[in-house]
Amino acid sequence: MTISNTFDLIVIGAGSGGIAASRRAASHGAKVLLIEGTRVGGTCVLRGCIPKKLMMYASEMRSVFSEAAAFGWNAVSTEFDVARWTQAKDKELDRLGAVYDQMLANSGVQTLHGHARIVGKQLVEANGQHYRAERILIATGGAPSTDGIPGIEQAWTSDDILQLDALPQSLLVIGAGYIAVEFASILAKLGVQVSMAYRADLPLRGFDEDLRQQAVHALESSGVQLHPGMQAQALLKTEAGFALQLANGDSLRADAVLNATGRRPNVRNLGLESVGIHTDAAGAIPVDADSRTTAPGVWAIGDVTNRVNLTPVAIAEGRAFADTEFGGRAVQASHANVASAVFCSPPIATIGLTEAQAMEKGPCDVYTSQFRPMKKAFVGSQERTYMKLIVDRASDRVVGIHMLGADAPEIIQGLAIAISAGATKRDFDNTMAMHPTSAEEFVLMRDPARRHG
Repeated sequence: MTISNTFDLIVIGAGSGGIAASRRAASHGAKVLLIEGTRVGGTCVLRGCIPKKLMMYASEMRSVFSEAAAFGWNAVSTEFDVARWTQAKDKELDRLGAVYDQMLANSGVQTLHGHARIVGKQLVEANGQHYRAERILIATGGAPSTDGIPGIEQAWTSDDILQLDALPQSLLVIGAGYIAVEFASILAKLGVQVSMAYRADLPLRGFDEDLRQQAVHALESSGVQLHPGMQAQALLKTEAGFALQLANGDSLRADAVLNATGRRPNVRNLGLESVGIHTDAAGAIPVDADSRTTAPGVWAIGDVTNRVNLTPVAIAEGRAFADTEFGGRAVQASHANVASAVFCSPPIATIGLTEAQAMEKGPCDVYTSQFRPMKKAFVGSQERTYMKLIVDRASDRVVGIHMLGADAPEIIQGLAIAISAGATKRDFDNTMAMHPTSAEEFVLMRDPARRHG
């Protein structure tokens, strides 16, 4: 197919945000060119959310098999073959890629494979050709940070973990964010000896403090050895694997290392300087509430802006841009009350204010519940579920919900509607419980565990 050189919109990056913006703009009648340097789908589909959750499902099978006998099933012989999983995962991602290609074609979006670079006002270069558009949207996402510790470039990133053909006997995870906690939990469940090293006292900075404590218990129960407060000096390759040298003179050793120290906005070779865009201290592209950059005619969405780095947020930002610029109505993506999940075992999910944030805003009441879910109690497991509601006392509105336990992401997604709608604690109290479920605990909490203010 011949691609012309003039468009209403050029989108750089075919991840979730770029695809959503392209399709929405095309639905409004815009002539759109979407340029992607690798495969259509982006981090979430190809190297993040989707394959990671498929690996999480694989890791959960181990406990399913081990608990089956307690429910009357004969013993099941189990052995995990990561190479088979990788092949099956790649087949599924190929299927999803074909679906996205078809969706874009059906939407009238023209796609081009190549590295795109802004070379001037309304001008983008790719594969040696120049393309012009009144509006340029940058949606290039992020990439693993590989320069925080000397030698860290030798370690695996999350991209590598998802392409293994054999599991290591031991793995050292450096970091304590989403990616670190998820893969530490997943690999431990798959039988790898996992340790985690991180600078903070607790993993998952930014989450509710009680939830962070619960994450520690869950990781340790999964067999993960935690090393908080670690100051890493350098990562060395040894004959036996790797050694992480620490500031106190000690070292941590493992067959393999996962670098989960964070991600950075992907702005390499984008030509931002050609239109006067300067990144901030974190390497992100500064934008306003409408995703406009400082350069006229250039917008940016998703992780490259380092606002709320979650797939649904990038999608919402992309659609808001397209509706505003091509749909004839001003729309802004809201970054308030964004639900998020950590797919460890058991999973974590959260929405709204943490207890500390709620206390800063005024008097609040905190309701908690902790219990062994029926399924786990039946097989003698000590795994526990933790739930927490935070209520603004003046308005009675529920302003924060946090959970660690089976099905937490599914439960919190449903409760996110209540938070967005402004539900009060009385609304929760007046809701009939569905028994027997774990979720019913959220409408059965009557007495606050703590009152602040």
